[in-house]
Amino acid sequence: MLEVNPRASRTVPFVSKCIGHSLAKLAARCMAGKKLKDLGFTEEVIPRFVHVKESVFPFNKFIGVDPILGPEMKSTGEVMGVGETFGEAFSKASLGAGERLPQGGRAFLSVKDVDKAGVVDVGRNLVDLGFKLVATRGTARELLGAGVKCDQIDKVNEGRPDVSDMLKNEQIDLIINTTEGRQSIADSAVIRRLALQKKVCYTTTLTGGEAFCIAIRQGIGDQVTSLQQLHSALARGE
Repeated sequence: MLEVNPRASRTVPFVSKCIGHSLAKLAARCMAGKKLKDLGFTEEVIPRFVHVKESVFPFNKFIGVDPILGPEMKSTGEVMGVGETFGEAFSKASLGAGERLPQGGRAFLSVKDVDKAGVVDVGRNLVDLGFKLVATRGTARELLGAGVKCDQIDKVNEGRPDVSDMLKNEQIDLIINTTEGRQSIADSAVIRRLALQKKVCYTTTLTGGEAFCIAIRQGIGDQVTSLQQLHSALARGE
């Protein structure tokens, strides 16, 4: 049995804010018999700025929960970051969602096998940004083999001290941890819980790590622009 659910998702109001036109209002008028030509909406609107949507999660309200994502809905809303570049927009979106990207310190890296090749560039970028790296055995081997300096730390339950001890002692400022397989996900749950408890910025995808590097390098900037100003500029064709 298939469910037909004719509704607009939360992406629609996000896009509406980006382009300065209420898509829900336009759709309602079209359903009432109007044509897009009558409404003066016949050309694609391409914003000059970059807009990034960041989901907001309530994990900090539930002590002990594993803040890992799955197929079910867990977000309670989202924020939008706007900037001249992706890095600026992503930084603002992260800040709006309650995560301030660190500007230095120690980054912990532990990635699944399929991400091993890609972690080298991320590690090299983090070193260039002034971070010291610490990684689990397999990831450290990959980084050191490519000439990226890092220290090795045990995984959770592999020996002491392990990465959870470093988190408890507030010695980690950024986490990039990708996992696969039920056991690996279960073993890394303590890392995600401690990161949430200690307010350590973390990502569970390599793409997220790449975005962190871009955003940290470009910075958040000091330009603040209201939606009204953005929409006025779009209306003027700027």
